[in-house]
Amino acid sequence: MSSDSLDRRISDAREQLIELTQALIRLPTINPPGKGYADICELLAAFLKPYGFAVEWVRATGALGDSDKYPRWNLIARHEGKYAGDCVHFNSHTDVVAVGEGWTVDPFAGVVKDDRVYGRGACDMKGGLAASMIAAVSFIAEHPDYCGAIEISGTCDEESGGFGGVAYLAEQGWFDPSRVQHVIIPEPLNKERICLGHRGVLWAEIETHGHIAHGSMPFLGDCAVRHMGAVIEAFEDTLIPRLQSRRTAMPVVPDGARQSTLNINSIHGGLDEPEVGYTGMPAALVPDRCRMVIDRRFLIEEDLAEVRAELHDILENVKQDREKFSFSVRELFSVLPTMTEKDAPIVSAVGDAIRQKTGLEPEYVVSPGTYDQKHIDRIGRLHNCIAYGPGILDLAHQPDEYVGIQDMIVAAQVMGRSLQTLLLRNATEETT
Repeated sequence: MSSDSLDRRISDAREQLIELTQALIRLPTINPPGKGYADICELLAAFLKPYGFAVEWVRATGALGDSDKYPRWNLIARHEGKYAGDCVHFNSHTDVVAVGEGWTVDPFAGVVKDDRVYGRGACDMKGGLAASMIAAVSFIAEHPDYCGAIEISGTCDEESGGFGGVAYLAEQGWFDPSRVQHVIIPEPLNKERICLGHRGVLWAEIETHGHIAHGSMPFLGDCAVRHMGAVIEAFEDTLIPRLQSRRTAMPVVPDGARQSTLNINSIHGGLDEPEVGYTGMPAALVPDRCRMVIDRRFLIEEDLAEVRAELHDILENVKQDREKFSFSVRELFSVLPTMTEKDAPIVSAVGDAIRQKTGLEPEYVVSPGTYDQKHIDRIGRLHNCIAYGPGILDLAHQPDEYVGIQDMIVAAQVMGRSLQTLLLRNATEETT
């Protein structure tokens, strides 16, 4: 087999790759609330059908976030090879986060300059989606008699947990190891890196309780916000220093994420925020409730039950020190850490392709945050899964997000070479 010929075919598709990436960026699939999922599925289907892909639409009816106003649409496209063999699946999420402030270019124009494509989702991860599609169609054109099958999925809601996307598909059997054997998720981890997995996560909402009263007589009430302040103080003085002392053997990047972490995601106490346009003053009230959402990332060396118990113990200690203190905790979701073995078939195939294409030894890393591998691993029971794709992780969710064009080409060539390793090996056996 000629990898050089496949590389040239992918290089020759440069303009097609750029145009596809631009077209994806120009669809503002912002989540939440989950806009434009049907539109981007239409785009993917229109691109892949002429290359012989059979396309299926799957709405995650009843999943978190799904509604008639914002239906959770996913697309799965499959191309069958000439002979029996394994299935390689490229999974990319189609949703992007809110734009935010600080952009110097139109975030949904797909601006091209300095060998980069700019826009919200360019890096995370529409550039990776486009690269995987070009890799797949180029491989099929180069090797029409390959073994097995290639699947490409565009799934929703990864930015909000993936429950309307990969989690739903995994529950429906789309990632069952009997039909899919290898998965590459083209998240932006840099083109010389293979991401083996991610840390664990526990999201929880803590609520402190008080007693409402007139703001001029706070001594007649009980301020829930002050109680929450004591919780934050306990986090600062006790929990966060404790977490900072814990280090993992997992190759998490960046280095700061090799420790356990706690982020206060949001906090709200007292009156609800006034409606837009309201010009009056707030009422004079002592707040009787305060809610805080925390984002606790934990290591493979930590046990989830112990993570929960540690949080509860901190709150109980605060309760002992504060009169009238009461609280409740509602767990929003949790995900266990996961890490694919370095000798897994997909890791070996992509690692060899990186060496051959770049001349560099691949760096094996673990993501600080979770991504859809968690659902493929836990629900789908498919452990032969990695993240590999173009882009710089630090640019994700930032203003002036971009993906390098040459990075996309090289990543697509690595993906194409990986397909050669996984889907041509048996083809020789079938034809001899």
